[in-house]
Amino acid sequence: MKYKYPAVFTYDEDAILVDFPGLDGCYTDGVDEKEAFENAEDVLNLELMSRENHGEAIPAPMAVRDIKIPAHGFIGMIQADTTAYRKKVDKKTVRKNVSIPSWLNQLAAEHNINFSNVLQNALMRELQVE
Repeated sequence: MKYKYPAVFTYDEDAILVDFPGLDGCYTDGVDEKEAFENAEDVLNLELMSRENHGEAIPAPMAVRDIKIPAHGFIGMIQADTTAYRKKVDKKTVRKNVSIPSWLNQLAAEHNINFSNVLQNALMRELQVE
């Protein structure tokens, strides 16, 4: 799933603090703007992915006009793509048992076909996952 949420970036003495209004407990920081934006994208993906995994409601993003901006801060829009993020970070494999006709197994073996690779590619194509 793809999302876009506003984040409040606040300059502190030695860091930039990042908070997502309306997503309790979703915050991070960075030593500079580049790191703060990278960390904000990472924590947003983690938060939303966790909520998806647990079947929890995903709140609508807070309207920018309703967010109070601190004197030493600004609002940045952060995008999250939990499908792409899962693909990037979840390297765990799951064993599946499949049944195919004997003749097809024989033919695939003769051609040194990697069944796991073929199944993964077919599933990604079927599910339209890049």
